[in-house]
Amino acid sequence: MRSFCLFLLLAIFLFGLAVGGWFAAYVFTPSPGLEDRIINIPKGAGVRQIQTLLAQEEIIIADDIRFLILARLFHVIKHPPRLRAGEFKVPQGLTPLEVIQFLDTARPVHHRVTIPEGKTMTEIAAIFAEDGWADPATFLRLCQDAALLKELGIAASSLEGYLFPETYTLVRGEVDEQKLIKIMVERFFTVWKDLTESGAAEQTEEVKQYDQHQLLTLASIVEKETGSAGERDVIAGVFYNRLKKGMRLQSDPTTIYGIKDFNGNLTKADLEQWSPYNTYTIPGLPAGPICNPGAAAIKAVLSPAKVPYFYFVSRNDGSHKFSKTLKEHNRAVYKFQKLGKNR
Repeated sequence: MRSFCLFLLLAIFLFGLAVGGWFAAYVFTPSPGLEDRIINIPKGAGVRQIQTLLAQEEIIIADDIRFLILARLFHVIKHPPRLRAGEFKVPQGLTPLEVIQFLDTARPVHHRVTIPEGKTMTEIAAIFAEDGWADPATFLRLCQDAALLKELGIAASSLEGYLFPETYTLVRGEVDEQKLIKIMVERFFTVWKDLTESGAAEQTEEVKQYDQHQLLTLASIVEKETGSAGERDVIAGVFYNRLKKGMRLQSDPTTIYGIKDFNGNLTKADLEQWSPYNTYTIPGLPAGPICNPGAAAIKAVLSPAKVPYFYFVSRNDGSHKFSKTLKEHNRAVYKFQKLGKNR
């Protein structure tokens, strides 16, 4: 009987040794991958699903039950347990134990997404859609959602103009269409407050007669009309001069904005076609912003240059020729547009 007990104990010991070796061989064997891998762990994913994802990316050596055992043991020892959702860049050559330790403490991958100045909300939706940050249809629907606009404190029919152009740092799984919109609108209000309170915008009486939405509308026109950064405040000054005198703004970008499916060719018929955005046919400002302007364009509208000009025309190099009278302007149009095209 004593011999049997010793045999049984020896068998148990050898079995445990074999199991331990089998388990240790997995736990301490580095992954076969030769380069860092990006893994996106969805919200609500369990350990088994995470294990499968890791194996597919060759971050662990196999879709093996030993990973489940290891994860359970790790979480028993370390409380609270968490293999978090998110997008992570996992270094190559980690053992399964090191992978679990990495996922327990790693920061998600941060992406930089740049929204250039002067883009419309439709173009912004397309930028976010390019890399899967948003569904463009959902984004645009929310940009015109009355309840959301009211929540954000915006008395307009859409968020055109209020989606501030900037480089944003985003994390997968932490943003959706509504969150993106709120981030951009909050940034707009921060910039607006800074510009109006910093002393950079000592507003004149002609500026004060317009409300925020109207000033933002004018800033969007300045953004679209400006090719040379140094001319923004001058162009703003020209538009204020025209508004003060009751002249139509006659801005091509406003007309283009009001044309559905614009084909790139602005015609005389387009300029004569009425729309709430066609400043060739309506007095004053258009119905709302025609793009989302940057801080420089907003600043130019808040602090316009005091200039004697009422007209400007492109020199075809990004800059403009400014004129005081229509006669001067017509000569400039002939020189830089008609004559230039013939050349």
